[in-house]
Amino acid sequence: MATKPPKSDPVQDAPQVAGPKHAAAGLPAIGHTLRMAQQQMGVKRTALTLLSVNQKDGFDCPGCAWPEPEHRHRAEFCENGAKAVAEEATLRRVTPEFFAAHPVADLAGRSGYWLGQQGRLTHPMYLPEGGTHYEPVTWERAFGIIAEEVAALASPDEAVFYTSGRTSNEAAFLYQLFAREFGTNNLPDCSNMCHESSGSALSETIGIGKGSVLLEDLHRADLIIVAGQNPGTNHPRMLSALENAKDNGAKIISVNPLPEAGLERFKNPQTPKGLTTGSALTDLFLQIRIGGDQALFRLLNKLILDTEGAVDEAFVREHTHGYEEFAEAAHAADWDETLAATGLTRKEIEDALRMVLASERTIVCWAMGLTQHKHSVPTIKEVVNFLLLRGNIGRPGAGVCPVRGHSNVQGDRTMGIFERPAPAFLDALEKEFGFAPPREHGYDVVRAIRALRDGEAKVFFAMGGNFVSASPDTEVTEAAMRRARLTVHVSTKLNRSHAITGARALILPTLGRTERDLQGSGEQFVTVEDSMGMVHASRGRLEPASTHLLSEPAIVCRLARGVLGANSRTPWEEFEKDYATIRDRIARVIPGFEDFNARVTGTAGGFALPHAPRDERRFPTATGKANFTAAPVEYPELPDGRLLLQTLRSHDQYNTTIYGLDDRYRGIKNGRRVVLVNPEDARTLKLTDGSYVDLVSEWKDGVERRAPGFRVVHYPTARGCAAAYYPETNVLVPLDATADTSNTPASKSVVVRLEQSATD
Repeated sequence: MATKPPKSDPVQDAPQVAGPKHAAAGLPAIGHTLRMAQQQMGVKRTALTLLSVNQKDGFDCPGCAWPEPEHRHRAEFCENGAKAVAEEATLRRVTPEFFAAHPVADLAGRSGYWLGQQGRLTHPMYLPEGGTHYEPVTWERAFGIIAEEVAALASPDEAVFYTSGRTSNEAAFLYQLFAREFGTNNLPDCSNMCHESSGSALSETIGIGKGSVLLEDLHRADLIIVAGQNPGTNHPRMLSALENAKDNGAKIISVNPLPEAGLERFKNPQTPKGLTTGSALTDLFLQIRIGGDQALFRLLNKLILDTEGAVDEAFVREHTHGYEEFAEAAHAADWDETLAATGLTRKEIEDALRMVLASERTIVCWAMGLTQHKHSVPTIKEVVNFLLLRGNIGRPGAGVCPVRGHSNVQGDRTMGIFERPAPAFLDALEKEFGFAPPREHGYDVVRAIRALRDGEAKVFFAMGGNFVSASPDTEVTEAAMRRARLTVHVSTKLNRSHAITGARALILPTLGRTERDLQGSGEQFVTVEDSMGMVHASRGRLEPASTHLLSEPAIVCRLARGVLGANSRTPWEEFEKDYATIRDRIARVIPGFEDFNARVTGTAGGFALPHAPRDERRFPTATGKANFTAAPVEYPELPDGRLLLQTLRSHDQYNTTIYGLDDRYRGIKNGRRVVLVNPEDARTLKLTDGSYVDLVSEWKDGVERRAPGFRVVHYPTARGCAAAYYPETNVLVPLDATADTSNTPASKSVVVRLEQSATD
């Protein structure tokens, strides 16, 4: 049966540590899944709910954006997807009585784990100026408060409208429509903090900021390179695709500073073999130094150029631009510099080259390990160079595969959630809705925090997410939020952002993916776009957690009516009653969505969005071709006595949502304040296993940023590198330490020193 939430925060002073695991999933994953699901939902609700996850007539998992296969298992979910569903479909409730018992100051002192474990929000809640507690408020009054505050702004650009990746296509389209009709492009989103570097690099090089492969391409590949990614925790269903590829003869190279259990061996719980020995996945593990990926791919490109017959000259001649300048830069790659930048041996790189040359169809997959560095954009461009050299874009079994995180983060961007919209998109919006959208670029996440800090933004509205915990430079971010006149969060569950407020604050509770959505015209569904550009429907099956919830589209429609009033000619009431009318408008504004309603409800169960490089080897760039680039090679410099820290997730978390206090695959139990340090580095720094240190980041602004009380864990990381969990370590990431071009926080390469804790 379901259990009650914890009354007090669990003590995490002495985490238990064992060695890392060497296989993922299997029977332990089944047991862990069922135990956590039953704690939140009970036995019957667990069975009914999990069997609807990722089914064609069910709901899309609110976790990651990995695509579903055409032929689906009855249990088409992973351990972490089941945790995400359980947290949303929980029987626990956060009522007005809870808020009456817990002042905001108390909530601010709680851990993210404790806050999330309390359950689903049931009523709109309001924190008045000078108040100590949230209090219940009607929906009508809530929208009136927002209208009051935005009416008092000197400019629409003093408002910020943030979006989380869970938001549906329909809600996202309405949200950006409202913001632009209001008069601003201040539409930061979680992409700004994760794959913005991918979009920036791919848009310039291949003409579209999305991956170029479909799920079946992975099954056809000869070689898959997984760089800067841990699918066993962050995208577990990807392991099934890798296993399928291996069964078809593919080789896999893993490039990562840490060994990860999921890439070593996968015990597929859907097969007899998976319940025993499982399948070895990685053929070659390149334990690269943090930030050395650009140097690695640059040297591989030099070696390809130096190998007779290795370059696809016909493809390069017909479909690319900038080859000569790129080739000149690649030829200058230096072995000694590359070995220093990567920490790899010459033999390891030569082994990788042999596998590359033996492959006719190569895919490179990546995630945050490539996107969150100062030089992330040129790194990803170098990956594109690597694929272009051998014609590995625009043919089956080959291409670029940035693996997106949250379940509709890519769809939100497609719908227009972007602070720098394309003129063609704004033209289409103006033609369809009859108003002139603003043309000046708005704030991304980092610029939004600066604007709030500096008093240039006064209203912050978040459509989902946990902005305070997800953002860098925690103390700066929290101080910035407290300067706002009004902070508003559309949420399903309690999180830290609700406790770090402006002068006034609102929590607007919304339906989850798992819940039925009844509107004026009947039961509704929404749509999402997965990491590979497939669009499909999502239909909740559970009764809502409270009768006081509104759907995200309904919230946006009522917000728009309250703020824009009679001046708006947009049919907001019609959109709220019938989501099909929203999809009709999307079909007329966004290319690729023609006949949207018919295609998403047809027998196919969805459709693939067009992708010119993949579908027809056409590259809609400024040159009309795929662009080789020749950026200087960069990698982080590490002063003596310092380590290079990457922030990462534990296995018991998804983004900022903490499901539990264990990291099973890394051997950590009952604690999150741990720092993983190579034993040789630890000996040099005189750090014994089990000692406690403060992590202190060093950056050019000279500001001391400190995360206290971390247990040292001797762990097989790359030399000179360390790792610790976020959001606890976001305090160490300077707001202004960002990737060139994309402005993504550089959370994967933070120079730190480790000082003995006062409490050790």
